[in-house]
Amino acid sequence: MSAPTLTAPTPGTTSPGAQPSPARTARPGRGLVATAASQLFLVLLTVAFLAPVVWAVLSAFKPARAIVADPLGFAPGDATLENFARMFEDVPIGQGFLNTAIVLVLKGTLTLVFAPLAGYAFAKYDFPGKTLIFGTVLVTLMLPTIVLIIPLLLEMKELGWVNTYQALVLPGAVDAFAIFWMRQVVAAVPDELLDAARVDGCSELGIFARIVVPVIRPALAGLGVLTVMNIYNDFVWPVVVASSERMATLQVVLSTLAQNITGNRIGADYATVTGELLAAASVALVPLLVVFVLLQRHFINGILAGSVKG
Repeated sequence: MSAPTLTAPTPGTTSPGAQPSPARTARPGRGLVATAASQLFLVLLTVAFLAPVVWAVLSAFKPARAIVADPLGFAPGDATLENFARMFEDVPIGQGFLNTAIVLVLKGTLTLVFAPLAGYAFAKYDFPGKTLIFGTVLVTLMLPTIVLIIPLLLEMKELGWVNTYQALVLPGAVDAFAIFWMRQVVAAVPDELLDAARVDGCSELGIFARIVVPVIRPALAGLGVLTVMNIYNDFVWPVVVASSERMATLQVVLSTLAQNITGNRIGADYATVTGELLAAASVALVPLLVVFVLLQRHFINGILAGSVKG
């Protein structure tokens, strides 16, 4: 009598009496429903954020009276540039753009040069007091900006820097967040790369410029976008230390729009002021929007690069 032969079950089939696995009993439509729900939520969130911006831009092209009479309506045939023309006549927005651009270039350069250098020192060197100094830098992150305004203003007064570019540029040029972020990114750079460069006779600054900077370039791009946004939107410190019209940055000019409009235009009513305010806000939105659209890929990559654990 021959022994019975045992046959292995064919892949994809189950033996009689065997219970199907939970993965096979899962409903394939459940994942599609979850994906559709998340996409719908993101669309609604996007609409909620963009709706006020779109309304402001469209309203800037409406006649001043129409903004008040029909705030939610927009007739393309009634579009006009009257609000923009009046705004440029009544408000020194060009001077605000110029001052902001100067501060942006100078302060942004200082941040993108010295913050990576400080992060490199904290990440790759050992020196006396390193932990204490880095801890002090982190503690400054917890201090509200309003607490530092009076001491900084008194310091600027003693130096004779009130209403000067020095006061707008130097305080906060290398902030604690930038140093901390660069330290976290540089810490992820393998020490073997640096040691190999030292063996080849490369100097310390050469190691930083030729090895470290190319590796952390995505994080530097992300820091650059954040720096541009922070400097462009900064209001509290410029309005305190550079309140004169000659040194006012864009945000300070925007904050005094209503006073400038009513002061320069006799009989300016609510509709006129509202139209020019919307026109100025639309003009101020354009540079930041262009920067973010052009550099959004670098910004996202920089955020991801800055999330590494050092």
